[in-house]
Amino acid sequence: MGVVGAVVGPEAEALVRLRAAAWRLRREVDAAAADEHWAFAYSMLHRVSRSFAIVIHQLGPDLRNAVRPRLSLSSPRPRALSIDPVSDFLPPSIYPLRFWGVLACVQVCVFYLVLRALDTVEDDTSIPTEIKVPILQEFHRHIYNRDWHFSCGTKDYKILMDKFHYVLTAFLELGSRYQEAIEEITRKMGAGMAKFICKEVETIDDYDEYCHYVAGLVGIGLSRLFHAAGLEYLAPELLSNSMGLFLQKVNITRDYLEDINEIPKSRMFWPREIWSKYVDKLEDLKYEKNSVKAVKCLNEMVTNGLIHTEDCLRYMSALKDITVLRFCAIPQVMALATYALCYNNVNVFRGVVKLRRGLTARIINETNSMADVYTAFYEFSSLLAEKIDDNDPNASLTRKRVNAIKETCKSSGLLKRRGYDLDRPKRNPAMIMMLLLLLIAIFLGALYRR
Repeated sequence: MGVVGAVVGPEAEALVRLRAAAWRLRREVDAAAADEHWAFAYSMLHRVSRSFAIVIHQLGPDLRNAVRPRLSLSSPRPRALSIDPVSDFLPPSIYPLRFWGVLACVQVCVFYLVLRALDTVEDDTSIPTEIKVPILQEFHRHIYNRDWHFSCGTKDYKILMDKFHYVLTAFLELGSRYQEAIEEITRKMGAGMAKFICKEVETIDDYDEYCHYVAGLVGIGLSRLFHAAGLEYLAPELLSNSMGLFLQKVNITRDYLEDINEIPKSRMFWPREIWSKYVDKLEDLKYEKNSVKAVKCLNEMVTNGLIHTEDCLRYMSALKDITVLRFCAIPQVMALATYALCYNNVNVFRGVVKLRRGLTARIINETNSMADVYTAFYEFSSLLAEKIDDNDPNASLTRKRVNAIKETCKSSGLLKRRGYDLDRPKRNPAMIMMLLLLLIAIFLGALYRR
């Protein structure tokens, strides 16, 4: 923790640094995206990808114009060049780094937006099944037609779909090996989504299959992009799939209330094999009279998702490039922290449960190595373990899976001390004032440099 952190606390310090980094990223994107379609792609990335925007951009915001000879993975690591670092305030780790030989973020940006558009079609419950299913099945063909258009979704997602030709123009500028990788994943994902439009998630096997189609394939696709760029060995599909499944299961668990209250039709992804042990209908979990049963069901959902964590650690521990590691690790750490927050928490059935901004900022700021990943996984699994109730029907299995995570992390010999906490910190007026002054100083400094 630096001087700023000692005064205002680690979360406030991380928020300041994250805001500064986000501002710098937007300036770089504005400067780099001279073409209208690239400007739109980067802009939409910030508007629809939430926390992923920062981690995607840190792969390298403007390297599409760089000459990138293909590297052997055994080649010496290229030197990182930080961009105008203010070392006593913003650590180089949070800056977008330019690497000679690094994967430009444009491929991942386009990959994300294509799949986000596909997901928007799936998510729009107002589209009749007879229209939606063929679109999902043929989406991988449409991405080669820059004039293709289908209006759906709401808010920023509607803008993405209405102006999707910009994304398609960007896609058509990618190299053929990137286009082929994106097309293949889009084809498989669209087919899987179409299957589950017409099929309920009945069993845990169904649940795993659905999560494979909508998220596991993303993990597999990203691994192929990293490999095609010469950055990483091609990861085993089992591990790549687990990376996606873990993130998706966390989202499905956390978003129960939003999905069940979806208008005009509920979206139901919790497997009947789990929830039918506790209630007759999935929507019954949201009623206060069923709170005890709902929490037990929630805890089983969390326990089910924890099975993927060791695969995720194996995947990340094999990564060679630090920017790829950060890109992959930050969402995984956030996911485990979210599980720790949701576990045994009836508020999942009452409203939105999400990590506080300060904690999210700390995770982004402090996830810079595999040692940081092991530390975060160890601490958040420990926080989850503290919430296990011995009377819960799945307590022994939950504890077994949490202990396996902790043992893996401990055996790495790389643990640090972060002191992560799920409880909301007390507000300190002096801290808030210092934070405001720091933000003003950053703003004035930016104006002065311009």
